[in-house]
Amino acid sequence: MERINLDSPRWDQGTYAGRAKHFFAITNPLNVLATPAELEKAREIISRYRSGEQLALSADELWRAKNLYDSAFHPDTGEKMQIFGRMSAQVPCNMTITGCMMTFYRTSPAIVFWQWANQSFNALVNYTNRSGVSPLSPRELGISYVSATTGALTVALTLNSLAKKAPPLWAKLVPFAAVAGANCINIPLMRSKERTEGLALTDVAGNQLAQSPRAAREAISLVAISRILMASPGMVSIPIIMNALEKRGFIKRYPYLNAPLQVLLCGFFLTFATPLCCALFPQKASIAVSKLEPEVQAAINKLPNPPTVVYYNKGL
Repeated sequence: MERINLDSPRWDQGTYAGRAKHFFAITNPLNVLATPAELEKAREIISRYRSGEQLALSADELWRAKNLYDSAFHPDTGEKMQIFGRMSAQVPCNMTITGCMMTFYRTSPAIVFWQWANQSFNALVNYTNRSGVSPLSPRELGISYVSATTGALTVALTLNSLAKKAPPLWAKLVPFAAVAGANCINIPLMRSKERTEGLALTDVAGNQLAQSPRAAREAISLVAISRILMASPGMVSIPIIMNALEKRGFIKRYPYLNAPLQVLLCGFFLTFATPLCCALFPQKASIAVSKLEPEVQAAINKLPNPPTVVYYNKGL
């Protein structure tokens, strides 16, 4: 078998279909069920293959091991990540929190608890997937956590108060507005170093050329858009579905199905929305040199055969 480059994704990342296949593989919730022995076996396979050893495995078997390895081990440090912070845990954890957030939205104590639970989970995910090269300090994590939680609670409690006089459907959409607002606060704060110091820019061969805060701001905007769109299908469609069921008396007849039904619907939407929205923008994003800061343009243009387009890691 021809040697496989495990440092690049299996599918073409220049197409949306290729990116979608890649993210379906790494966010697969079944990976969270892998035992410690299975994870260790996957780590050993990848380590041996990267060292140049020829293994009696097919390409599919090798990629399955790579996907399992990527789902549990940090890409920079190689350390095994905390299970609830892994990308493969996104769907089961988010479906539970989001489903309950949309079920118990009528009272202030319930809003406070579930928005706090959601932001606590986000903080855990951000900490688990922190950069191994320039990790976030505890202070930065704390500021992001408190700011996002405060922002989400402020939006949720304010809108919930205003929605009391509005049709029931508007009140059901309050959790989505709170989550969208929190993402707009949380993501820029979690990546505040990049906003001030800039993202690393490379040429097509991966050679680092400069750092650009403007590229960082563009990356943060793209990530915020994809996160909000990721939450949209479930948090917008489910209130409409539940509102229709309430009008037909279904929830009144079977009140015990209210929360489980919303959690399961969230799981269905998130299973598809998570990878499909992660794939909206290329992970290796590009930007024209002419759009960068004047001093960054000058530094790049001084290079031999300067590129007109440079690349950066957008993040997730």
